[in-house]
Amino acid sequence: MSRLLVVETSPRGESSISRQMTRHFVAEWQAAHHDGEVVRRDLAETALAFVTGPWLQAYFTPEAQQTSEVKDLLRLSDALVAELLAADHLVIASPVYNYNVPAALKAWIDHIVRKGLTLGFDGQGLLKGKRATLLLASGGSYEAGSPIQDRDIATQYLRLILKVIGITEVTVVAGGGAKAVDLRELTMDQFQAKLQPAIRQAALA
Repeated sequence: MSRLLVVETSPRGESSISRQMTRHFVAEWQAAHHDGEVVRRDLAETALAFVTGPWLQAYFTPEAQQTSEVKDLLRLSDALVAELLAADHLVIASPVYNYNVPAALKAWIDHIVRKGLTLGFDGQGLLKGKRATLLLASGGSYEAGSPIQDRDIATQYLRLILKVIGITEVTVVAGGGAKAVDLRELTMDQFQAKLQPAIRQAALA
């Protein structure tokens, strides 16, 4: 049975373009994987703390030496890592803020890049054999030839992090020009219709 882990970040609810992209992706994926399981991690609803001094101390404490207090500090991180380890296909759906990922997604990344779990002590990623899809909604468009294509930091960063933990099969569905929906130049349905072929292809791959 295939398992899809969907990580969403937008705080905008139903008005979120990246969440609408996710809805279409999951529908296509479920149609192609009738016995598949979808696990959702909504970072807008997860009390995900940023890295602190005590957390880092817990991170570097060998498991055999971890007290109950240390284990409590790592409990949510352990749960997030377990979700990732159990998945065959990871979907990260996110808006792009100021050319990069939202703080909540960066916090999730800091919690799942774990030595000995997702990253080997030799620096090699441990999640080989998994694939990922990035569903990114951005106000600007960063396609080849765009005058701002060099500002596509979010895509570059996410590809790098995924490679670090061993996921090299990555598909990107770029929802560039999403500001047209907020400016009411396009309806949400019109914008999503432009992305639907790429979303379907990513879900069926």
